[in-house]
Amino acid sequence: MENRILYVRLPCNPIFPIGVVYLADHVHKLFPEIEQRIFDLGTVPPLDFNSALDTCIDEFQPTLLVFSWRDIQIYAPVGGRGGNPLQHSFEFFYAFNPLVKFRGATGLLRLAVSYYKELWRNQGLIKRGLKRAQKHQPNARAVVGGGAVSVFYEQLQHNLPQGTVVSVGEGETLLEKLLRGEDFSNERCYVVGETQPRDRLIHEAPTPLEKSACNYDYIEKIWAEFSYYLQSSDFYIGVQTKRGCPHNCCYCISTVVEGKQVRINPADEVVAEMRQLYDRGIRNFWFTDAQFIPARRFIDDAIELLQKIVDSGMTDIHWAAYIRADNLTPELCDLMVKTGMNYFEIGITSGSQELVRKMRMGYNLRTVLENCRDLKAAGFNDLVSVNYSFNVIDERPETIRQTIAYHRELERIFGADKVEPAIFFIGLQPHTHLEEYAFKNGILKPDYDPMNLKPWTVQKLLWNPEPLGSFFGEVCLQAWRQNPNDFGREVMKILEERLGCAPLEEALSAPIPTTDKKQLVTA
Repeated sequence: MENRILYVRLPCNPIFPIGVVYLADHVHKLFPEIEQRIFDLGTVPPLDFNSALDTCIDEFQPTLLVFSWRDIQIYAPVGGRGGNPLQHSFEFFYAFNPLVKFRGATGLLRLAVSYYKELWRNQGLIKRGLKRAQKHQPNARAVVGGGAVSVFYEQLQHNLPQGTVVSVGEGETLLEKLLRGEDFSNERCYVVGETQPRDRLIHEAPTPLEKSACNYDYIEKIWAEFSYYLQSSDFYIGVQTKRGCPHNCCYCISTVVEGKQVRINPADEVVAEMRQLYDRGIRNFWFTDAQFIPARRFIDDAIELLQKIVDSGMTDIHWAAYIRADNLTPELCDLMVKTGMNYFEIGITSGSQELVRKMRMGYNLRTVLENCRDLKAAGFNDLVSVNYSFNVIDERPETIRQTIAYHRELERIFGADKVEPAIFFIGLQPHTHLEEYAFKNGILKPDYDPMNLKPWTVQKLLWNPEPLGSFFGEVCLQAWRQNPNDFGREVMKILEERLGCAPLEEALSAPIPTTDKKQLVTA
């Protein structure tokens, strides 16, 4: 039977679907005779989801449907289709005013309804699409993957059609074997109703793969909605320069999904891919790596890439990324500014070296400050987003004061208007060290369902435990009342007013007590 692959990107916020694009590109390079099409429901009005999917399947008649499901996690201090989930939760759990508590309850109810509707809708679209395809091709089958599936693959098996291949993490080699008719049981996947997901499946290492430049001439031919992402001058298009993250941060799922082995894409191939987008009018790029410079041994790779961007003549571009600022050098800082970096995110989580160590993040906060000074000296004058997650393991008033001191120093380096504190509560993700910590300390039971929203589970998954939970709830509610449009800065201001600010040196110094060494081994 002649293979015809339809990639269906399930509805989500309008973020460039780089995973689907790279999969289609990879398959085309290996099997140029196979017909493919990309169908992006992120560009379709909600009322038209079903009819648009039906029309696409009827026209193309695929033998293989590859569904990409990006989002399930909902806890973040940002607005969304269901409102601001963090604010709703805090109003319900911590507000003293019964009217505010009621507002939070109704907000959470709307959020829960929206959440379950999206779950049922996406599951329904997968079932509908497969059933429709089988009318034309009785042996048609489905593969389901993407960020959401990689995290919640164990729970989703109960709601997907029999025979569906559930892909965890990267899907290139899985598709290769599937198309060749080879045994793919050793890939990070399982088949619904036929096999069970292996224990710790997500922790298995992905198959190494060296990626070449995406062929956007081909992608443009098979993806009718491609131009949608080229219309806005401030839209960032994703480009991947590497996969994998070697770190062990206690709450992070990326290092689990992508694996700890960092695989660098050749700099010439990355630049060639950017050039294709550049020639189509794109000037803003987002490097989609888990970390653009994951460790010091990858500094030379970053320097090579940025130098080749300079040599390419693409002088009017901007780019952004997640960056471990402890891995910067003066040369790298100069190249970052020269190549147009106009935004980056630092995920230090805490400004207390003691807590950074306890979360296994591997950051040296003193080095981060030194490197930020180098970046400023190189001429960087744009926005820095710094992610803080208060009430992490062993948080207490003195560590909060240390975080405030650290943040104020970053403001002195870049300017208070250029440093944006993003206040996150780290959120408990499945398959992480934080989840193991919650099991060992009786916070959660091993048989809990992370996809089942219940009030007594939500509060734990947000990770805002007592004795500081109520305090942070009160601070956040006050910040939303006083300055909802600048929530992060308002939180930092209130915390400093209430608790004060530690000497900077206190934040940067964290000798390891003897008892702590044992905790680090067993945490």
